[in-house]
Amino acid sequence: MLELTMASVSAADAGATAGMQMADAPSDPGTVLRVGRDRSVCRLATPDDWLFVSRVHLEFQCGPDGVWQVTWLRGSQPDPSSEVLLTLAGHPAQPLPYGGAVELPQGAPGELVIQDRAAPRSVNVGFYQEA
Repeated sequence: MLELTMASVSAADAGATAGMQMADAPSDPGTVLRVGRDRSVCRLATPDDWLFVSRVHLEFQCGPDGVWQVTWLRGSQPDPSSEVLLTLAGHPAQPLPYGGAVELPQGAPGELVIQDRAAPRSVNVGFYQEA
């Protein structure tokens, strides 16, 4: 099972979180959870006017072995208007490359932070994959 939580945070919130959302899915091969602005395909959707987040920005997919990976999908622009930082339990934050993917650890929490490069706002996506 993969559990996700998402919070949208802006400078106007002054440290408070707004728009907390949750989603989960069983670890069945081929299962997909998406994060982005397009509510028709994303289980976790950001505010429509937050254009630094793509229509479909992050894709969590369960592989044939039941292990999840996350991909920062490439959009229509050659350079993104955001950056994505990945934090795994016990490790410092590291950038997730544009178009890159990483396997998620089982039994340990982590977080992905989508940061707007032009304004002080972010989308924080916490994850936990049961072992």
